[in-house]
Amino acid sequence: MEFQQLIWVLGGTGFIFAMTTLGAAMVFFFRKKTKPIFQTLFLGFAAGVMIAASVFGLLVPAIDIAKESGDIEWLPSAIGFVCGVLFLFGLDRAIPHLHPNANLLEGPHSSMKRSTLLMFAITLHNIPEGMAVGLSFALAAQNPADTSLYFAAVALALGIGIQNFPEGAAVSLPLRQEGKSTRKAFVMGMLSGIVEPVFGLLMVLIAGFIAPFMPYLLAFAAGAMMYVVVEELIPESHIGKHTNAGTIAVMVGFLLMMILDVALG
Repeated sequence: MEFQQLIWVLGGTGFIFAMTTLGAAMVFFFRKKTKPIFQTLFLGFAAGVMIAASVFGLLVPAIDIAKESGDIEWLPSAIGFVCGVLFLFGLDRAIPHLHPNANLLEGPHSSMKRSTLLMFAITLHNIPEGMAVGLSFALAAQNPADTSLYFAAVALALGIGIQNFPEGAAVSLPLRQEGKSTRKAFVMGMLSGIVEPVFGLLMVLIAGFIAPFMPYLLAFAAGAMMYVVVEELIPESHIGKHTNAGTIAVMVGFLLMMILDVALG
């Protein structure tokens, strides 16, 4: 991979990590316990962005690549999507974690602190996001003549970065309310996003060796993201009194990501 291409990838994955960090920094401004509606809006918005990113930023390009290659248009995407769902399903069962609005432990029994389990929950969400951004830039690097792919990758990174802001806050604020110091809650919220540049760069580094499987990989990231949305984000954004607000937040997130993808793609 050329140096300039590597800079693009580092910029994209670094941006989404920076947005997680900025979101986590909200813990310095919200000294008191936040209202439940904020958590509802944060999670709903993130869900909407991830749905649109999965469809427009990952599945549509995967189908287009398969079509250009002469393969059955839907087959690579279907296989990759299922594998992505199974991958997150496996992680969900293998890694103990606890979600901000839930009191039940998911995954195997663990004696780890509640705050650590809360951080693990969001970290799981961030793995497919980093993969998605890395793969989008890898696809653009493999097709340098098609500049629209770079704009599409930028749109995906921008959309995921925007939703990472409330997602970072969704980690640090509950941790602060759990009794962690403001600084420790911020650091843990920030570290929950470190897997994004790690997995993003990993996808880029291996993409050159498995270029023929790019449609499968794009759909894999889409399936993993959709699993997170359906299993965690949407249910948690519809807990309590503000279910309508959660639904509207999902729609707003979807609309914003769709506009970004079409406008920049």
